[in-house]
Amino acid sequence: MRLKGKTAVVTGAGSGFGEGIAKTYAREGANVVVNDLNAEAAQRVAGEIAHAGGSALAVQGDITREADWHALREAAIGRFGSVEIVVNNAGTTHRNKPVMEVSEAEFDRVYAVNVKGLYWSVRAFVPHFRERGGGAFVNIASTAGIRPRPGLVWYNGSKGAMIVASKALAAELGPDRIRVNCVNPVIGDTGLTAEFMGVPDTPENRARFVATIPLGRFSTPQDVANACLYLASDEAAFITGTCLEVDGGRCV
Repeated sequence: MRLKGKTAVVTGAGSGFGEGIAKTYAREGANVVVNDLNAEAAQRVAGEIAHAGGSALAVQGDITREADWHALREAAIGRFGSVEIVVNNAGTTHRNKPVMEVSEAEFDRVYAVNVKGLYWSVRAFVPHFRERGGGAFVNIASTAGIRPRPGLVWYNGSKGAMIVASKALAAELGPDRIRVNCVNPVIGDTGLTAEFMGVPDTPENRARFVATIPLGRFSTPQDVANACLYLASDEAAFITGTCLEVDGGRCV
């Protein structure tokens, strides 16, 4: 088991990529703290992990709120003793549409979740990682941050910010033995699929997006989880400041 004896916090783990990451980590021996804004979804995933023989704790919380991050950290440490891995997966988008149609409220929400959420994560967990002699952040950014699509300007920008911040964090926190890496998925089958496409989620509309991906399909939660597993494991002990595209060749 590649994560045996480690504890991982996974945000946005009540569905989609986060659920896939949480369940994969649990299968590989990690204690998993399942965080989600939706308490019922977090409880469902934690329950399914436990039913499969894994170890999990559900913690409801809003990643845009400092107090919720502190509560998440204390719940994780209180239950499992320490945290070795934090996966910043929770994210959101504005609907795919012309830039002049994106409201200020939509802009603020995208940056609060996708960028400020990372800020609070670092504030909450870097002191703990320093105290225990190291740790690993795995940040779920997007191909949008390096190969942006029209209609998603501010979402693209928020993921670009996450990518650059992750590299800067890796450089600054390396002496503390804190690793920071990104995974950049291409569009996948999640609750935000229709928002990313900007049109109804139909086979015909999906085909237009699939046509831009050389391997000919969307990403899956398991694809993303496999990359996150490697970056969190001891196999990646000398890997920091990287971005791993899980994109079927979209960014080539």
